[in-house]
Formats: sequence, structure tokens, C-alpha cells
Amino acid sequence: MGAASRSGTSAMQDETERRVIEIIAEQAMLKPEEIGPHSSPEELGLDSLALVEIVFAIEERFDVAVPFNANEPQASDFDISSVARIVAAVKELVAQKA
Repeated sequence: MGAASRSGTSAMQDETERRVIEIIAEQAMLKPEEIGPHSSPEELGLDSLALVEIVFAIEERFDVAVPFNANEPQASDFDISSVARIVAAVKELVAQKA
């Protein structure tokens, strides 16, 4: 889906989404195009260690602090229930930093 078909989506958001998907794909050992927005970490074969690695990579790539507790991921303020929710949470953290 090109930028022209996404009304109201900035180029920075598209770049953020692409980068987050690349990070997730690397940990899932998949190609980025194999990752769907509604895919859950479990569906992608990601275990708790992979989720921690994803969080660290996101923090490093975007220079943000991710509010994620690996011991209680469902109790975290960082929603990891799907790829789309992870992307949305990263976009929010980046916007708060700006």
C-alpha cells in the first residue's frame, strides 16, 4: 500500500512502521513482507526472549524508553498483542519524544 493510499499518514510514520517490522522480522527469522499487521508475537513464533530483544532494538533504533516488563508482558503499558499495536505504541513513544 503506497503513501498516496494512506490518507493522513506522514512519511515519518511509514518509515517508523517499516523499521519496526524489520526489527520484528529479524527476530522472527522472517522476511518483512511475511509479517502482517494483525500477526501476534505467538503467531510469528516469538518467545519471551525474542520480545525482549525486539524491545531493546526498538529502544536503540528510535532512542526511546519502552515501558515493557518482560516478567509481566500483558501488564505492560506497551501493547505487544499484534504487530499493528507494537507499531502504534512505537509511533506514540516517538511522538512524545519530539
